Amino acid sequence: MPRGPGEYLDSLKDGRVVYYRGKAVNDVTTHPIISVAAKHAADLFGAEDRLYDDPNYGKISRYFKIPRSTNDLIDRHRLIYNDTMRFDGMFNIVQAIGSDALFSLMIIARKVDTKYGTHYLDRVMKYYEYVVKNDLAMAVAQTDVKGDRSKRPHEQPDPDLYVRVVEVRDDGIVVNGAKIHTTQGPVANEIVFLPYRAMVEGDRDYAVAFAVPANAKGVKFIVRPALEYDGNPNAVNARARFEVESLTILDHVFVPWDRVFLFREWEFAGPLAWYFATYHRFTAVSYRAATSNLYLGAALLAARANGIENAPHVRDWIVQMIMYKEIMRMGAITAALEPLIDEGVAVPNPVYTNVSKLYSNAHFVDVVHGLIDIAGGLIATMPSHDDYANPEERQYISKYIRGAVDGDTRYRIMSFVRELASSHLTGYLLTAMIHAEGSEAASKIGMIREYNFKEAEDLVNRVISRLRI
Repeated sequence: MPRGPGEYLDSLKDGRVVYYRGKAVNDVTTHPIISVAAKHAADLFGAEDRLYDDPNYGKISRYFKIPRSTNDLIDRHRLIYNDTMRFDGMFNIVQAIGSDALFSLMIIARKVDTKYGTHYLDRVMKYYEYVVKNDLAMAVAQTDVKGDRSKRPHEQPDPDLYVRVVEVRDDGIVVNGAKIHTTQGPVANEIVFLPYRAMVEGDRDYAVAFAVPANAKGVKFIVRPALEYDGNPNAVNARARFEVESLTILDHVFVPWDRVFLFREWEFAGPLAWYFATYHRFTAVSYRAATSNLYLGAALLAARANGIENAPHVRDWIVQMIMYKEIMRMGAITAALEPLIDEGVAVPNPVYTNVSKLYSNAHFVDVVHGLIDIAGGLIATMPSHDDYANPEERQYISKYIRGAVDGDTRYRIMSFVRELASSHLTGYLLTAMIHAEGSEAASKIGMIREYNFKEAEDLVNRVISRLRI
């Protein structure tokens, strides 16, 4: 049954093992930091029009609608974009990423079943039904800690540097290892584990995909410090909006067979990782197009507050920000217009998805650069919120911070610009925009692998064939 925000938050009080800054967290919904991420996720469950009538499962989240066509993918792009706007420009991942994984598993499970006569698709669809009927929040743990990156999983000096099967039982498997960068895992209901890379036969124990509840015995979350809010009294948007990541530990975790979706079929580890990456990069450019509105809007307000709205360099930066936003949005829509249809499921066009994702990787720093240039050095040196709250100081701050607008208005604008362009949030987003949803190198590999060079080669061969030697 569909859940509301309160029901979702109550579901997190389940004895899960979470650590933050060296201390165990008894309740993520009341923790002074992690609760912000939980409440941000909870808002998704209170969003209007988030459900649709599925012919098989009744009213379920629109995130879990299996894409079968261009229209379905365009609807998914708009859902992610509009929800990011709804939640103050911050992505809300807890059903988007899980559905990215489920769609990928549906495709690969059918391929494995066809080759080996297995029954993975039945397991995937049974798990999908469980997730959608219970309206669950999901996280995906894909990135292994990797150890020495010049070595394959089975070549590592410590065998647990990639998640692996350590025991096979009649009723399931036991897994060990860790994943890094698990977004919202500490506030999810279910964690889906996927392989990170292509593998060889020697890696077969690492070729495993499965799902476990967040409170499963042996699962532990070590949460990254949320510096954009924790210890930052000048936070603006981050007071209510951020997501947490964790080092997710699997300490000999038992997984029953009905939750195992890939088991030692090593040649399918790479394709599964690729399908998930393609879906998730489509998700990325969809939400990033919306998030860029924070920077575009802040730049416009800062320019007006400084009285430089019509300056040529400001117009140039605004154009760059518009391009950043719209290239991502065009990339997502184009990827939907020319999808791959694989095993009856629509996959965003991987070339167009990776082109727009790479543009996002490469040019977010320009967006930050532009906002800093427009706003000026004040965002790094302005008085704190504590100073502004003191009436004795505020009279001077309001008087001397004014620009083309009154001092109070300019202070509010510049406070938000400071968060976007000169704070821990800036550092977090710079890293995320380069590495989240796959590094630049991974996107380049994916694009080159899928790109059809024949058109270009045929053209040049036709031209040079006329040359008489």
